[in-house]
Amino acid sequence: MTLSLARPAGYTLVRAGRASFLVHRRATAVALALTLLLAAACLTYLCAAQSYVAPSEALKVVLGQPSPDELTVGTFRLPRMTVGLLVGAAFGVAGALIQTVSRNPLASPDIIGITQGASALTVGALIFGVTSYAYLPYLSVAGGLLAAALVYVFAWRGGLHATRFVLIGIGFAVALRSVTNLFMTKGDYLVAQQAKVWMTGSLADRGWAEAVPVTWALLLLAPFVCWAARAQRTVSMDDDTATALGIRLGRVRLGLALLGVVLASIATGAAGPVDFVALLAPQLARRMTRTAQIPLLCSALTGAVIVVVADLLGRKLFEPTQLPVGVLTAAVGAPYLIWLIIRGRTGGKA
Repeated sequence: MTLSLARPAGYTLVRAGRASFLVHRRATAVALALTLLLAAACLTYLCAAQSYVAPSEALKVVLGQPSPDELTVGTFRLPRMTVGLLVGAAFGVAGALIQTVSRNPLASPDIIGITQGASALTVGALIFGVTSYAYLPYLSVAGGLLAAALVYVFAWRGGLHATRFVLIGIGFAVALRSVTNLFMTKGDYLVAQQAKVWMTGSLADRGWAEAVPVTWALLLLAPFVCWAARAQRTVSMDDDTATALGIRLGRVRLGLALLGVVLASIATGAAGPVDFVALLAPQLARRMTRTAQIPLLCSALTGAVIVVVADLLGRKLFEPTQLPVGVLTAAVGAPYLIWLIIRGRTGGKA
């Protein structure tokens, strides 16, 4: 007698040799649509700026073929766009992991103090003589981990309550932002101005020197992200159920949180604190896919689209003046945060 297991609604069974796995049909369709949207946004980014470049010439540069627009596209636009794409994807996944662990849509890295911790140590390093952007991602990781450890220690009271975790994180975010401002008042004027621009979240002057270390960091973390995509299914369980199934839920949550902190800190070091991307991307991805868990791939793609499009608009809206990408994301993210808070008070599901 053959046992047949009921297939969950909305899923398709895919077989690859002896392996088989379930694929969420709507999430797959959304991921494909986001990939096409991101490709269109990237091509527009390479073509449209102060001088127009034909799409065919932009594609030649991307493919490594000779082109008269090599300097414009290959030296100035492509590296900056690559940094924005990587930063957006990292923020998207980081926000999804932290919101999954805390079970709170408000718990993004820029709300609970992680981004501010990364910023404080990075700005302090800039003020005291570290001028190479290549070193900033590593300093940001250290600052983000330290801030996350402080929030975790102060929020722990025989357990980790989501509301207390967010409130403690907001308090640390304010305190760490004050530390950052203190650093800027103590440094040289020109260095302080450089740090101030970095604090707004900007892709200006970003190139391959920033893109390469971020790329390597994300490649090294890719296996852990794959693990997180499977492990996040267990986080919604209560402790008793997880224990009965042999799952060490505390370790799983800690691993997901650490991965989210590292990703957010790396992104902050590369482009500065680009606010609200980690808040927006996971929630938009979840609403589009309608899945039980926040989809990591769709969160990454949504974050990349948000940053690339925001930087494109920042370059085009008021040219020749360029707005930092963080200004555009904050203009959209702040009202969304207010909406989440009001929706929570009225009893709606965020």
